[in-house]
Amino acid sequence: MITTEKLSDSVGAVVHGVDQEVLKNDATFPQWCLDALDENGALVFPGLHLDAPAQIEWSNTLGTIEKLGEGEYPEIFRVTLDPAKNSAARYLRGTFDWHIDGCTDDVPIMATMLSAHAVAEEGGETEFASSYEAYEHLTDEEKVLADTLRVVHTIEASQRLHNPNPSDEEVAMWRRRPPKVHPLVWTHGSGRKSLVIGATASHIEGMDEAEGRELLADLLQRATTPDKVYRHTWSVGDVVIWDNRGVLHRACPYDPSSARDMHRTTFKGDEPIQ
Repeated sequence: MITTEKLSDSVGAVVHGVDQEVLKNDATFPQWCLDALDENGALVFPGLHLDAPAQIEWSNTLGTIEKLGEGEYPEIFRVTLDPAKNSAARYLRGTFDWHIDGCTDDVPIMATMLSAHAVAEEGGETEFASSYEAYEHLTDEEKVLADTLRVVHTIEASQRLHNPNPSDEEVAMWRRRPPKVHPLVWTHGSGRKSLVIGATASHIEGMDEAEGRELLADLLQRATTPDKVYRHTWSVGDVVIWDNRGVLHRACPYDPSSARDMHRTTFKGDEPIQ
């Protein structure tokens, strides 16, 4: 029997009763998983120990996988600070700040699956907070204002958080991806609303930049107070899936020389921010 157990009042549930036989043979499980993800924002599957083919096979039952990785399995993107394992490792320091993946795209990704193959001795946890709840906790007056605002998202904004004195070459590279303007409030097809905030949020269109950044920082701080956050401490073999459309996330810092190695599958989005 498959059951869920809430991990916090706001976001996250651990799933019991799932093993690789369920993943392969239970035809009802993919829809069950998607429904549970929508309800809980993030799902934790302890000790599944997926290899790359098993992770890809399961992921294909849940959505369309973006091929962002390298090597034999391009469906798998390795989240590691070791440049020998991922040529983009230096940019993954940006994952230490709260963010929603894909905010510099027209359509953000739907969801992410991470499978732990090696963990850090210290740090390296992943934290989650509900961007649906971030909107719901606004006052009525704040909701009226938020519904009118549009936010400029850039790669540069997120990279400058941990690299405040970049070279001209680094800035030029960040700016190859043009800014993307999205509503601050994402009205989903389901009718639910969430805030589109996080590290890529540079400033608010038409507002004094300092004032806009202060507002964005305040909204993010309020959305991610400890009582609203689920922190997952990884064990080798754990798998976590989260709904990128309604959940902010970040990795807790860890030693760059750590063996921490997460295998990520990324699900193509089908819902523009509007």
